[in-house]
Amino acid sequence: MDVLRCPVVELRQYTLHPGQRDVLIDLFDREFVEPQEAVGMTVLGQFRDLDDPDRFVWLRGFDDMPSRAEGLGDFYGGPVWQAHRDQANATMVDSDDVLLLRPASAGGGFPPPIGARQAPGEPAAMPPSPFLATIWYGHGPFDTAFVEFFERRVRPVLAETGGEPLVYLRSEHATNTFPALPVRMNEEVFVWFARFTDEGCIDDHLHRLERSERWREEVLPTVSDRWARTPQRLRLAPTERSLLR
Repeated sequence: MDVLRCPVVELRQYTLHPGQRDVLIDLFDREFVEPQEAVGMTVLGQFRDLDDPDRFVWLRGFDDMPSRAEGLGDFYGGPVWQAHRDQANATMVDSDDVLLLRPASAGGGFPPPIGARQAPGEPAAMPPSPFLATIWYGHGPFDTAFVEFFERRVRPVLAETGGEPLVYLRSEHATNTFPALPVRMNEEVFVWFARFTDEGCIDDHLHRLERSERWREEVLPTVSDRWARTPQRLRLAPTERSLLR
């Protein structure tokens, strides 16, 4: 049996000062990727929000909660962060919008990367693929029964409208093992990421989904009663060094 990749995941959304996103991305991709992975974490993906020029979104994975605490302590207490934290923090208005997640099932985890991460400054071998992240906020937990419903009813409709989920996750409610970095512990969320050829394919998928009879008749009546608020959709463009691309 394959080992589940990154059983604990952070989805991090940063609000930045105007004009500072590329400053942070350049710093992040040049200085922060390898040092985090050297202490046991996985930088899964870094993204520009296509609809908000002041939002930076990224995903970080861990083997478990104890190793999360150890890795974060080593990185944020280590020389790389100490040398560059002031420059990084100067770009940010808010960095506390963080969801702690886990794969919703064995089939919902992160696949192996398509290729090796490119080196800093190396030209991209191929253009990156945009992603759509969908976040459902629930009144209560997205339990095993809901995951089965998602896999049986929701995922096929997403696939037939051109947006098959690459990965799908739900809230992880373990105690935050590194309280120096806040997470939104009281949220119940279900999140999935889909990869597309270009931005137009994202729009086409959303239009097809809106017109889908199966979506309207088989999915929405069940899921909309569970929503605590309007689902969030993030159209994302990977940075040059994102593993998800």
